[in-house]
Amino acid sequence: MIKDMTEEKRNDEVIQAAKEYISNLFKGNADGHDAEHSIRVYQNACRIAVRYPEADLRVVSLAALLHDADDYKLFNTEDFQNARTFLISQNVDSSVIERICEVIGGVSFSKNRGKKPETIEGKIVQDADRLDAMGAIGIARTFAYGGKNGRPLESSLQHFDDKLLLLKDEMNTEEARRLAEVRHKYMLDFLSEYQEENKKI
Repeated sequence: MIKDMTEEKRNDEVIQAAKEYISNLFKGNADGHDAEHSIRVYQNACRIAVRYPEADLRVVSLAALLHDADDYKLFNTEDFQNARTFLISQNVDSSVIERICEVIGGVSFSKNRGKKPETIEGKIVQDADRLDAMGAIGIARTFAYGGKNGRPLESSLQHFDDKLLLLKDEMNTEEARRLAEVRHKYMLDFLSEYQEENKKI
């Protein structure tokens, strides 16, 4: 019992350190791939993981928090260098680091089209990230990213057809599918209202 409590406390400490690490790593980022995004993915992942007691919550939590730490759109790193550096600094076991990096590698939508992670941890974190690309937050992130990269509104709207409206049917877990239904409907309502307001006279 004492050992379990010590391990739980240590896990909590590493998770808190990961939150602080990404806060510094993404400081000043304003394109929707910020620390707040990673925190929401972590929260989504924890919410989903409750339904899957067989999932390793430590792997889920750290992979969710660090999933963008080596995003190719933001960093010029290889082999999850930023994530690995942090995890090593926290004395995370090498075998656990490999599992976390494997999960992170399965998150990117563009790099994993049509691919489903093999592990329950991978499925949970992939779903958690995709949920944050949907609904009101997904809409806000789309236009934040588009604005930062000089895209006109119509180009950002194309992103709905290219990605966002596809996500509902690509969820891995039942809980994520349930959450995605609500967010998908919100996006459809937004697009309908946008089109109504943008009608040419």
